[in-house]
Amino acid sequence: MQSPEASTAVSPTQYLALANFADEVVGTLARLFAYVGTLVLFAILALAGLGQLPDLRDDQPTEKPGWAEASRSHPAFALSRLDSSEKTASYTILRHPEGGRRDVMRWAGDADRPADRPLAELEIYLEGNEFDVTQPATSGLAVQMRLAATTSLEQAGLIDTKFGPVALFKPTGTADGAPSCLGYLKRNEEPALQISGFTCQDDTMPARRAAVACTLNRLTLLTSGNEPKLAELFAHAELKRRSCAGTGSADWLLGAANAQLRGAL
Repeated sequence: MQSPEASTAVSPTQYLALANFADEVVGTLARLFAYVGTLVLFAILALAGLGQLPDLRDDQPTEKPGWAEASRSHPAFALSRLDSSEKTASYTILRHPEGGRRDVMRWAGDADRPADRPLAELEIYLEGNEFDVTQPATSGLAVQMRLAATTSLEQAGLIDTKFGPVALFKPTGTADGAPSCLGYLKRNEEPALQISGFTCQDDTMPARRAAVACTLNRLTLLTSGNEPKLAELFAHAELKRRSCAGTGSADWLLGAANAQLRGAL
C-alpha cells in the first residue's frame, strides 16, 4: 500500500511544468500592463498636443458662467415721459444661468460726458438662485455708481416713493454741499426684487433727492411675463403714485420702438 507522503509528492517534471506555467502567467500580465500603459501614454500625448489636457489640480476653482446680455429679450419696464423734449435712455437686459435678470436704463447726459460714466442709471434686478443673501445689500452699489469697489457708502436719508421708503447713499465723508452722485436702493422680498441706481444730475443734494423720487414714481411695468406677484407689486404701487414737476402721460422706451417692446418677459 502506497503511503500518503508518496501520493502527494510532486515529481520534478510536474514541478517544472508548474513553474513554466507561472512564468507564462506573470509574463502575460507584464505584457498586458505594458500594453495598457503604452495606450495611456499615447492618449496623454494626444490630449496634450491638442491642448485639451484637463487640469487635475484642485487649487483652481472652476469658473462658472455669469451675467450675459440678452439681446432677444423684451424690455419689461419703462418711465413715463415728463415732456416731449426729454432724452431717452439706453436699455440693456442681462440674464444669469441661475434665473436672475437685470433691466438697466442709462441716461448719458450731454455730449461732453464720457460714455462709460452716465448721468443717471436705474436697474431693476429680479433675483434668481445666483443671489447671495450673505452679501450686504449695498455691496454692488458703489461699483454701479462708477466708484471703486472698496469705496464705503453712508446713508444719505430716506425718500418716500410709490414703492415705499427708499434709502439714499453717498460716499462716506462727503460734505452736504460737496458735489457727489447720489445712489439709492430698494429691496422687496416678495417678489424677490431690487431697484437701485444713482443720479449725478442737478447741483444740490435736495434736487438730487427729488430727481430720484421722481424717477421711481415714473417707473412703470410693461409686462410681468410669468410673474403675477410682480404685476401685483406695481399695481399696488400705482395707487400711491405721485406726480413730478411737469406733466406727461405717455409711456416711453427707446423712442418710437414702443410698439415692439411689449413682448414676453
